[in-house]
Amino acid sequence: MKTSSTGSDAAQIQLKKGALELCVLAMLSRRESYAYEISSTLADAVGMGESTIYPLMRRMAKDGFVASRLVETSSGPSRKYYTLTKAGWQRLEEQKSDWRVFIAAVNGILGESQ
Repeated sequence: MKTSSTGSDAAQIQLKKGALELCVLAMLSRRESYAYEISSTLADAVGMGESTIYPLMRRMAKDGFVASRLVETSSGPSRKYYTLTKAGWQRLEEQKSDWRVFIAAVNGILGESQ
């Protein structure tokens, strides 16, 4: 069965969207960062576009998973740096656990070794 590149592209987009919050939480668990830096890292690593990060960061702030602070820069506008809150750390651990269960289940269906 041949799959079209369009179908494959759509599947990739959905997989990326599903993993995006987990990736952002994991990045912020290492150090605080600003949205453009997060976006650039994800664009390089998994091909996620910049436009997907900003709504996610607003939602994560609204949900209490991240806190932000404005930092003045000498060259350009202030940057909003994000850090994980206690709820964000809990969310990260939950999502990591869920991710591992999901991967194991998919690998089992695919007949892949764990």
